[in-house]
Amino acid sequence: TMNNLFCIAKDAGIIVEYCRIPLNESISIQDSYGDFILIDYSLIGTGSKEKTHLAHEIGHCVKGAFYNAYSPLDVRQKHENRADKWAIEELISREDFHDALAKGYTEIWELAEYFEVTEDFMRKVICWYEHGNLNVNAYF
Repeated sequence: TMNNLFCIAKDAGIIVEYCRIPLNESISIQDSYGDFILIDYSLIGTGSKEKTHLAHEIGHCVKGAFYNAYSPLDVRQKHENRADKWAIEELISREDFHDALAKGYTEIWELAEYFEVTEDFMRKVICWYEHGNLNVNAYF
């Protein structure tokens, strides 16, 4: 739930702020003062999209998955995948995922609705738990 995510952020010393950042829906930043997550409520709103973004950004912070945009040697996707994996495993356990399948939730939209996440996030969950990677383009 959102409350669980806010508790994780608080326990990890991550400051979450809602503000206008028109070029991004959400962003995580690490500097000498700590870790910060900024979420543009006007672009995200509430519900599954907010939950998915917050979990992903917390994943960046707790995994130290930050990249340097100015370094030609840093691979951005590596950090995005680390954040996604953390978010997936935090929001939907492998057991819960398989339990939902056993209950008959087989369509992406059904699973996304059941777990209160976005359909794009649910595709990543399926790739991670069924194929061991996050290469959504290879399967969808």
